[in-house]
Amino acid sequence: MNKATIKDIDLKEKSVLVRVDFNVPLDSQRNVTDDTRIRAALSTIQYLMDQGCRIILMSHLGRPEGKYEAKYSMEPVAKRLSELLHKEVKQAKDCTSQETKQMAKELKSGEILLLENTRFYPGETKNDKELSKELAALGEVFVNDAFGAAHRAHSSTVGVAEYIPAVAGLLLEKELSVLTEALETPARPFTAIIGGAKVSDKIAVLENLVNKVDNLIIGGGMANTFLKSRGVNMADSLVEEDKLELAKAIEEKANTLGVNLLLPVDMVIAQEMNEEAQTQVIRGDVPEGYKALDIGPASAEAFAQIIRNSALVLWNGPMGVFEIDKFARGTEVVAKAMAECEGKTIIGGGDSVAAVEKVGVAHSIYHISTGGGASLEFLEGKVLPGVAALKDK
Repeated sequence: MNKATIKDIDLKEKSVLVRVDFNVPLDSQRNVTDDTRIRAALSTIQYLMDQGCRIILMSHLGRPEGKYEAKYSMEPVAKRLSELLHKEVKQAKDCTSQETKQMAKELKSGEILLLENTRFYPGETKNDKELSKELAALGEVFVNDAFGAAHRAHSSTVGVAEYIPAVAGLLLEKELSVLTEALETPARPFTAIIGGAKVSDKIAVLENLVNKVDNLIIGGGMANTFLKSRGVNMADSLVEEDKLELAKAIEEKANTLGVNLLLPVDMVIAQEMNEEAQTQVIRGDVPEGYKALDIGPASAEAFAQIIRNSALVLWNGPMGVFEIDKFARGTEVVAKAMAECEGKTIIGGGDSVAAVEKVGVAHSIYHISTGGGASLEFLEGKVLPGVAALKDK
């Protein structure tokens, strides 16, 4: 990674403005139900505390429409962060008022102030210059540690970098180095498992990865489109008719490059998509009135074998409708194989993270990305705006 990080510059006793990704789920009582993203930022916050910095944190939460909404306040996040750090985290009522500026100015060495939700400002998502300038005025240095928001060109991720020196935090650095290594100097054999409902969501990812991997495993609803392009009757299954040619082209490219492209050889089918559904396992054409809702046991085992024998595995997207237990088996087998693989295993955010957590093997995965959308765009080969805005080493 050629971007400067917090370890490349002198931060002693400085006021540091840090963009974190504290967009976490809350329950009806407004308690944080999953603090993974807060924990992921702790190493950067701790490093800055050790340097005696005055730390001003900013994040978005949910999707407020550019105005204050109590249910999206950062209050429960400040509370959880205080618990994790065993120290008080001060909370600002907004991001730009005189009172907030004063709070930032009065911070002592090692103290932390969390600003209110940046998306309470309509200018945030428009990367508004005035808002960027006001935020930047709160610190002497900007640290971006929000990988989950790095694909957004917003005031708090990109705009502030125009006004004060900008470097990467430790989480952002780790995310980028793990994914860059996978794409540029992967250990072999390198296997990518791409699942989820639609080919259209992951066209660019497939097109980029087919040039880099040894094995490309396709599951989930996406596999239906590939199977239909091979001439398999998919009956009522989810199929993107307008992507059949594209699926064929990706498969032809894989053949040309000698990439082993694997599709399910058997499927779990049902007439309905619910827990009460009567399921059966089939090979070949799906009978009329049925839909494919998971990969079958033979496919799951074939995929698992390749995963276990890989030196590097990248997984993004489930193998079936895994929210329903009857159609979760394929995803669970893949998750367990990831945990058993002795090579490096990377999970690219989103539903695959939920899958390894559900199966209880998250602790055995080498790297779980904190940003679904950002990791997808990175895997497509795109430059992330929040990364481009940082100083080079």
